[in-house]
Amino acid sequence: MSTEKDKNARSYLLAVSSSPHAHSGESTSRIMWTVFCCLVPAAAVGVYAFGLAALSVILFTTLGAMFFEAGIQKLTGQKVRISDGSAALTGLLLALNLPAGSPWWMCLTGSLVAVILAKAVFGGLGQNPFNPALTARVFLLLAFAGPMTKWLVPRTTDAASTGLLWGQKVSFLDAGGKMIADGLASPGSVDAVTAATPLGLLKEGGTEAVSQMPLLDAFLGNAIGGSLGEVSAAALLLGAIFLLIRGYITWHIPVSFMATVAIFAAITNAVDPARYAGPVFNLVTGGVVIGACFMATDYVTSPMFAKGKIIFGIGCGMITMLIRLWAGYPEGVSFSILLMNALTPIIDRYTAPMPFGFRKPEPAEEKS
Repeated sequence: MSTEKDKNARSYLLAVSSSPHAHSGESTSRIMWTVFCCLVPAAAVGVYAFGLAALSVILFTTLGAMFFEAGIQKLTGQKVRISDGSAALTGLLLALNLPAGSPWWMCLTGSLVAVILAKAVFGGLGQNPFNPALTARVFLLLAFAGPMTKWLVPRTTDAASTGLLWGQKVSFLDAGGKMIADGLASPGSVDAVTAATPLGLLKEGGTEAVSQMPLLDAFLGNAIGGSLGEVSAAALLLGAIFLLIRGYITWHIPVSFMATVAIFAAITNAVDPARYAGPVFNLVTGGVVIGACFMATDYVTSPMFAKGKIIFGIGCGMITMLIRLWAGYPEGVSFSILLMNALTPIIDRYTAPMPFGFRKPEPAEEKS
């Protein structure tokens, strides 16, 4: 005769629970804060290059995103979860996609768009179809084209004293943001020094316009203008390698994205080297590295399966180069990732592997 203890043991053994049945020990909070920390080296290089102007942008977007997320969760009766790092990561990514010295009101507007319009209205974390930081960047680019295309020259250059950067003229701005005429600038009257980005110079003047730009400096972040996340490819790759080692991202999207950009650039450069730059220039300037390693790899908005990730990365790379070479904007990373975000459900549908134990149905035999 079975005892009460035996009955309890059998009941326990037959208990059914939902997945996951084994846990890796990772959590959303741990992943978000790890990615955040991996972006800190790139943010630090940006602050070193641009000073307090860059630090101001980072603080306003990061704290603004956390404030707006806490506010919308409170208003909708949800538990406030800003400690999970999701809002902080969104804010930092947005900062790295903005010019140094962006006005505080524009930083906060971007944080509002990223957290509320791009994420909260779709159901919050894990429900958004488009990358929130890139959605906010494109919104700001369309709404405030002036501030979004005012690129400060890094302090590590001598452009302020020579008036030249890589052989190209720079612009001097006063405290009101107005351009100071050549020869009329005194040291006390200059509030900022701006110049076109490498991609902007290439777009306007071909490879001759960027022939004096040292590519090693572009890789290390010594003398390159642009968004904060475009300053140092080396710092970004350092963080991305750590994420690869930890298994937080896989190689499929970064490698396919950057390889497509490199192949596309190599072909066009071989066809017309006076107009189109080579692979190295296209990889170390602009937002390819941060886009491929930190934006396109977003869990929510990218494909789930390996084959789909490769297709996604190739699509991002091709659209990026099409926009860079033949569209009106000198940079296409943001647009390419958002367009491929829209295709993610379709890619997942056609690249999902066959479940274990299933077989493809054989085609029905034709009836005679």
